[in-house]
Amino acid sequence: MTESSADRQDPIRVMVVDDHPMWRDAVARDLAESGFEVVATAGDGEQAVRRAKAAAPDVLVLDLNLPGKPGVQVCKEVVGENPALRVLVLSASGEHADVLEAVKSGATGYLLKSASTGELQDAVRRTAVGDPVFTPGLAGLVLGEYRRLASEPAPAPDTDEPKAPRLTDRETEVLRLVAKGLSYKQIAERLVISHRTVQNHVQNTLGKLQLHNRVELVRYAIERGLDDE
Repeated sequence: MTESSADRQDPIRVMVVDDHPMWRDAVARDLAESGFEVVATAGDGEQAVRRAKAAAPDVLVLDLNLPGKPGVQVCKEVVGENPALRVLVLSASGEHADVLEAVKSGATGYLLKSASTGELQDAVRRTAVGDPVFTPGLAGLVLGEYRRLASEPAPAPDTDEPKAPRLTDRETEVLRLVAKGLSYKQIAERLVISHRTVQNHVQNTLGKLQLHNRVELVRYAIERGLDDE
């Protein structure tokens, strides 16, 4: 039996950022042993930003508590520099404020350090394809915050602003399911299409709407009530 093209993809390139050397080395070793390509590590914020630009990982596994430059600032800078980079926060803190700040800074997922090695590996794989990954109990918190932000008064419309680009029916359907918090895999199963097709629809929608990541996309959808349809 031949492998599918998805099974033969290049290894996911990962960078691990944590200020504790033993923890950082252990996470990097576990990921490398399970088939990921660990392209860099860093122990402080400035070093993380510099090395992320040079190493170009697919996923940045990032601690929030870093010397020099906090993790949320690192997240903002690296995602701002490269919107295709996915950030998975791996933190000892389950404080709601920390989770929301990380997501607003561009993180795709948030996992507690109490997670098992298997849970971390699965989270990195899912983060690499843009799925939001959260320690159980935190996903609802994040979606609730999206809804709160969306309920705030919008700025007055600019009369010179061009009309919003038109999405296809399928793109709108995918966007609606993204807003409901479904993963790309779940969307693919529900619509009976491939995982790659879902990714393509999301990328096309991001381009049309001039948005940068899934966080902005979910907020856009909720602002338009698509999560309630």
